[in-house]
Amino acid sequence: MDNNINALNEINKGCLMGIESLEIILKKIEEPTFKELLEKQINEYQDISIRTDELYREYTNKDIDKTTTMEKAMLWTGIEKDTLLDTSITNIADLLIRGTNMGIVEGRKILNNKTLDKKVHKLCKEYEKMQEKYLDKLKEYL
Repeated sequence: MDNNINALNEINKGCLMGIESLEIILKKIEEPTFKELLEKQINEYQDISIRTDELYREYTNKDIDKTTTMEKAMLWTGIEKDTLLDTSITNIADLLIRGTNMGIVEGRKILNNKTLDKKVHKLCKEYEKMQEKYLDKLKEYL
């Protein structure tokens, strides 16, 4: 059961970090098609986060892990540093690709190294597939 709780916590934190980073970056984007892509990605992260939280309730009454203020501050600082001199779509797509790859790696580690219940495994796969889909779409902007 701990594997399921840990996996759901990790997925949720990944979704929340993805949402947070995309919301920061959206403020820097003016190109409508790219902006729309990022908004769709936020919506999919939100959907998975909600479903993760609901599934989490089947395992424990505790609150699911959220991102801390320190994690948010570090994320904001990193994005600001990486976009200070270059807010081009190419640079931002590169930044998002790196972040998305981190999420894919974490999702794959969960799937490869934990014994999970069927529902949790399925949600982990959805999380990974969603990120792979956006990874491919982001590559078009390099």
